[in-house]
Amino acid sequence: MKLFYRKYGNGPPLIILHGLYGSSDNWVTIAKRLSDSFTVYLPDQRNHGQSPHSEVHDYDSMRDDLFELVTFLSLKRFFLAGHSMGGKTAISFALKWPEMLNGLLIADISPFTNEKGRYSIYSQHFTILNAILSFDLQKISSRGEAESFLSDMIPSERVRGLILKNLQRTADNTFMWKLNSSSLLKNLDKIMEGVERQTDYNLQISGFPVIFLKGGDSDYIPSEDFRDIQIVFPAAEIIEVPGAGHWIHTDRPDEVVKNLKKLLGDN
Repeated sequence: MKLFYRKYGNGPPLIILHGLYGSSDNWVTIAKRLSDSFTVYLPDQRNHGQSPHSEVHDYDSMRDDLFELVTFLSLKRFFLAGHSMGGKTAISFALKWPEMLNGLLIADISPFTNEKGRYSIYSQHFTILNAILSFDLQKISSRGEAESFLSDMIPSERVRGLILKNLQRTADNTFMWKLNSSSLLKNLDKIMEGVERQTDYNLQISGFPVIFLKGGDSDYIPSEDFRDIQIVFPAAEIIEVPGAGHWIHTDRPDEVVKNLKKLLGDN
């Protein structure tokens, strides 16, 4: 699948992958701050932003979309970063094509299925996606009306704000979703999946710096996963960022920028 992407800056190539409900827009500010250090590419993953929609949405397909993009861009080696769902896409790519990476940063997601929190996280996303699908866009005339409708089912103002970034006004002054919510709901089990803990121990990816950033106020990288992360990525540095939740790049952007530059050996 040919992905839409944005490009900023000059220097060695860095690709940053957004998370679920996100898009390349979410990372523009950070990309601009990195523009003196990297050439930054910000793709929209499938079923998000301006990239094509598909009934298929799993990490193999998103990994292969990324490979198609780097082939199109003629990138032989590059730095790769990803947040949440984008982090799992980046991990999937690293496991298949480690020889193409100069460095890897994963923002607040474990490679593994979150057994403890799986039901809770699944339920949250199930509610969000059903909320998006449940109201008639033809009946709203403003974003405010859309937010008012969503507020009953999505109490978090921050999550509603992220979702509403996907609401686009059309040429005929109506609204449409850029997000393919029906496909995401259909594939929600696959989005929750991670690397198998036992079968992938023999992969042991090394040869480039690896950083996992954990939000101090987030439980998306459980402490019991640290050991298994370092089995798959023996050189992995796991850094907890105080005061950051799951959206670590908006809570503590300075830390994200600093650690991305750290992949270059730039402290």
